[in-house]
Amino acid sequence: MTASDFAYMYVREGRIPCRNKWERRENWTEGPPPLLSQPRKVPVWPIAMGSSVFVLIILAAAGTWVYGAYSMSDPTTVILAGIRIDDSRISVKMPTCQTDTVGTVEVYNSDSAKLLWRASGPKTFAGKRGSVTLWKAADFHKASPTTQPTTLPANLDVSVTFAGVEDGTGDVFNVPRVKAARIPDGQYWTRDGARSATQIDAQLKCNSDE
Repeated sequence: MTASDFAYMYVREGRIPCRNKWERRENWTEGPPPLLSQPRKVPVWPIAMGSSVFVLIILAAAGTWVYGAYSMSDPTTVILAGIRIDDSRISVKMPTCQTDTVGTVEVYNSDSAKLLWRASGPKTFAGKRGSVTLWKAADFHKASPTTQPTTLPANLDVSVTFAGVEDGTGDVFNVPRVKAARIPDGQYWTRDGARSATQIDAQLKCNSDE
């Protein structure tokens, strides 16, 4: 609702029409009857409408200030995950702290939301710290299906859930873009360029890692 809509509604609800009363004097023979001696009432709706608009301006300014203060004190930070595609091998690196342990890994077709792979209980130290080779069932206590799709979707949605908590992280990767990129050995493709596993973890600024 705009300020003009509010003012319009206020006028419709709050305005009282003024009525000018006329009376005929004794022995009055011609001409229009005179007005009463009392002063004419001044409509109050212009004052009320002006006050309402002023209040709206004040509220809008206050809202803008609160939003600005919140944005500066709590900025939105994008945490990047990494991926490598070497022929049929697909490896990902999810950002973790030293206190995090990956419990479950899930891979979806981002376009259809179809689950492509789920694995739980990584066996390796690297897997527990977020470095995972997708569809490598031998690295997990439980994984299904055991085979990789013959054709990968254009966009892979990869996420991990940490053991013992409901927290986790993830990212969506464009497969053709990743395949076309030249990533140095030991690094992963991210939306902000190639990064190592250490650089990916460093985004979290974990207290135990500082």
